[in-house]
Formats: sequence, structure tokens, C-alpha cells
Amino acid sequence: MPYKDAVLTITADNDKEFAYHEQVTQALNENTNGLLRQYWPKKTDFKLISTNEVDEVIVQLNNRPRKKLNYQTPSKLMKIHMAAIAA
Repeated sequence: MPYKDAVLTITADNDKEFAYHEQVTQALNENTNGLLRQYWPKKTDFKLISTNEVDEVIVQLNNRPRKKLNYQTPSKLMKIHMAAIAA
């Protein structure tokens, strides 16, 4: 996982920047679940899915432009973020 050192944990406390964390989390999870269903329908037995297959889908999804990201890719935005914190 190329970004494991950049994203450790998120602690949602009472500060204002976390005011809508539940709604954001819900929207992102629902969107991601919908994207994953394009590859694996409900009731898929994930014991039959290889780690390589999962890795391939992760790469595809991370390089797929998202409407929620103003048609940018998660990969591109993470690279921008990583460059900003490295500077």
C-alpha cells in the first residue's frame, strides 16, 4: 500500500472540522461500495477472490476519475497531498 505512512488514523473529536464526519463517511462508503459492486456482485464469495485480483481493482479504482472529486482521480489527489506534506 503506497500511502500507508501518510494515512494512519483519523480521530473524530468535537472540533468543527469533524462536524459532518458521519455524513461524509456514509457518502464515501456508499459510493465505494457501489463501485466495488461493478466488479463483484452481492453474495460474491471473497474466499475465491485472490489478493492479486483485489490489488488490480484497487489500482483501477484509484485511477478512475470521480465526480465527487471534481473528475480527478484519488491517486492524483493523494500524490498532490504527499508532495505538499513532503515540502
